Amino acid sequence: MNKKILLTLLAIALCSNGFAQATREANPVITSMPSLSIAPDARAAGMADVGVATEADFNSQYWNPAKYAYMYSKGGLTANYTPWLRKLVGDIDLAYLAGFYNFGELAGGIGASFTYFSMGDVVLMDLNGTKLQDVRPNEWALDLSYFRKLHEYVSMSVAVRFLYSDLNNGVNKAGTEMHPAMTAAADVAVYYRQPFDLPMGPSNLAIGFTLKNLGGKMSYADDGSSNFIPASMNIGASYELPFDKYNSLTFNLEANKMLVPTRRSKFTTKETADNQDLWKTDGTPVDPTNEATWQMNQVAYSELNPAKGWFQSFGDAPRGASEEFEEVRWGVGLEYSYNKQFFARAGYSYENFYKGNRNVLTFGAGFHLSIVTLDVSYCVGLAATNPLDQTMRFTLGFDLAGIKDLVNNNK
Repeated sequence: MNKKILLTLLAIALCSNGFAQATREANPVITSMPSLSIAPDARAAGMADVGVATEADFNSQYWNPAKYAYMYSKGGLTANYTPWLRKLVGDIDLAYLAGFYNFGELAGGIGASFTYFSMGDVVLMDLNGTKLQDVRPNEWALDLSYFRKLHEYVSMSVAVRFLYSDLNNGVNKAGTEMHPAMTAAADVAVYYRQPFDLPMGPSNLAIGFTLKNLGGKMSYADDGSSNFIPASMNIGASYELPFDKYNSLTFNLEANKMLVPTRRSKFTTKETADNQDLWKTDGTPVDPTNEATWQMNQVAYSELNPAKGWFQSFGDAPRGASEEFEEVRWGVGLEYSYNKQFFARAGYSYENFYKGNRNVLTFGAGFHLSIVTLDVSYCVGLAATNPLDQTMRFTLGFDLAGIKDLVNNNK
């Protein structure tokens, strides 16, 4: 089996659709372990994958662990399930478990999560079409965060993460050997939350900022090839507008920029003057006047240092600043709340046609009663071939402090 087949198929499913209709060639940002970019929880998914600056909830570990410092409970656990790409296949699933405990304003608190992504049953075949074996490729990540308040209105968090990706379950054939890829990464997050007292009731303005998955690259073979993980910069804002004592509407806006260089890069024109071999993809020499030839091969891409790649991602687009702006994915979400117990949500996510075209409408609902939180969301793809269409997510959360109080009251 070609060691890039599974990576390529998954990247196409998550990042591409309808590119054949483009008048210019697409230039999406493609990474290893793209499952890290899948929103795991139903609340954020119901608002178009917006969660960096929203009100704290049990799944803040994924979006911005600094929000835990403002959580109404001292501790909680949550379980999330997503039947992924159900229009294409029936056995790809994402499971996400998260939890936190806040020791207090001075001591701060810790959060943790476990992500497991199953790619279903895959038949491995060699280059001659001979079946090797049935396997179940999978990816998982385990992380731990520390958060605390720095000020009455500001909190911060740091997180460390271990990533593991196994695409062939150890099934190899001479000349195409693969092994599981693994690396480590870190997150940094800040959360600002300013309360206001309005005549209609209490209101909140919040701003969130995160740098996610800043870490090493992943390699599935011993040939020196490697790929970037989905590092990203995310910034969002949220404003809650109360109507009266019981009803409120929260407006959320978020922008996401991948800190990953593209394979087609304007920096190639400078490098090719010294070493043309690094910039040939199909045998065609690089032409500095033709952007279609500005394509790094795997050798050049693998040799690119991760930290250098993060900074290069802000200015490597061949079409300059306009194309860099196209790499920003936007999300707008609304959340209606009745008495902080019943919720209705909607959102719209926009991604440029040439960068992935994952444009979707999302809807969601949830309720919070005593110690239990339940959320569900549904996604509607706006492109006919969008693989995200009809994706659902489910979340079940438990307030540990509430459970403890309930037990103590029953004694």
